Amino acid sequence: MPSQSCPPPQEVELKLALPTRDPAALLRQLSRVPVLARRKPVTLHLHNIYFDTPAQTLRDLRMALRLRRVEGAAGPQWLQTFKAGGASDSALSQRGEWETPVATAALSLPALLDTPWTDVDPDGQLFASLAPCFETHFERTRWVVRQRDGSAVEVALDRGHIAAGGQRLALCELELELLAGTPDALFALAGQIAERVAVLPLSASKAERAYALAQHGALAPRRARPLSLTRELTRAQAAQRALRDAFDQFAANLNALQYSDDPEVVHQARVGWRRFRSLQRLFKPVLRGVAAPDWQDLRPLCQALGELRDLDVARIDTLPPLSDAFACGQAPAQRAWQAMLRALADAAQRQRQGVRRAIAQPAVGACLLATTQWLESLGQPETAPPTQAPRLRRWARRRLRRLHQRLQTAARVSQGDDYAQHGVRILAKHLRYAIEALESLWRKPWARSWQQQALVLQSSLGATRDLVRAVELIDALGSDAALVAFVRGVALGRVARRPPGKP
Repeated sequence: MPSQSCPPPQEVELKLALPTRDPAALLRQLSRVPVLARRKPVTLHLHNIYFDTPAQTLRDLRMALRLRRVEGAAGPQWLQTFKAGGASDSALSQRGEWETPVATAALSLPALLDTPWTDVDPDGQLFASLAPCFETHFERTRWVVRQRDGSAVEVALDRGHIAAGGQRLALCELELELLAGTPDALFALAGQIAERVAVLPLSASKAERAYALAQHGALAPRRARPLSLTRELTRAQAAQRALRDAFDQFAANLNALQYSDDPEVVHQARVGWRRFRSLQRLFKPVLRGVAAPDWQDLRPLCQALGELRDLDVARIDTLPPLSDAFACGQAPAQRAWQAMLRALADAAQRQRQGVRRAIAQPAVGACLLATTQWLESLGQPETAPPTQAPRLRRWARRRLRRLHQRLQTAARVSQGDDYAQHGVRILAKHLRYAIEALESLWRKPWARSWQQQALVLQSSLGATRDLVRAVELIDALGSDAALVAFVRGVALGRVARRPPGKP
């Protein structure tokens, strides 16, 4: 059993991905950051072997066990590290860490004594079933920054790869580990780095990415996760959990975009940002008085993501079902259709590169980093006495009822007004995201009914909007005039067939 007389060793770490097409230049860039330029770095070559059971028991328990080989002048040294706990939806992680030197490249059960391992594996059966599951290989360049206020931070630049399931994933990231002081020291130092080097908050550990690589062969799109909100939470704590998940969905998909051409990654990045902004509005009364970051620097990136998503939807979802009706088996029409699809694909690939360039702007990383720090500041006890503050469940029900009433009113008066119907679609998204975030507080038929109403409105209005947008895109790309006229006619017909009184 872990000792009760003193707290377990804690690793407090801020993880940052480095979105760059030139990892070799990063060391030069970081060496020019004033706070690092005055300190001599140390370089290590690290080889890590991670262990788990075939059923991935440690992953399910949010634990990690690894052997690390550190190359040194006196030969290689082996370290066994056990990690436990910690949140998985924030770039700032705080978890227990126990590291022990071992004699050989073999796990040691005695080295796990006096750790939480004995709580989950008292008889050693779990340890006996462990086997290597993936590896990481990287070069680590390390600086130690000690400040006058007594804080100390280790900055580690890791460049290499993860190997899992016969696949390899490039690894290029910064880890800022707190050696002394408070987590504010991590954010202060990271902010100085972000002024010169593009960064992305990274919640997924190397182990989590390795599991995903082995399972999917790539970084899978990060989707919204079911939230576990209880009635005992304060409203600020509920806001923190909901906003953290949405923001992590956004940031994780931005990171995946560096390696993946999967259109779903783009889609989930946009969903994550829309969820985040929608939930921020939902919890706005709770967060009043807590200064939020200025998100203006994210506008060019969000616009670029939207344009890429429009191209992907047009070429993958909206236009393919119309191909047979246009071509009617005629070769010239089929060639015109294929030429249009190629033009859309080429435009999407150019736009994807534009999105990657936007992600690699230091101003974007600085804004995302400030948002991460802001989220960490939430969840504190509310200032109003408990007797004067509505309970979370009752407060949430009132917020949802108000949103539902606004949606019903907007839907009734929007007929024939495209701008108003766009507003209806946005309100439908707000209501849907709010219900999904708060649904663990209750499971009532009225909530599911409202959620379904919002989804139907969002889908029907979205399909029409996507078709109109597809006409604009293919026309701008210089597609065949007859083809553009055909798709425009389909769009006009769909608008005309809307049932009276419906958006």
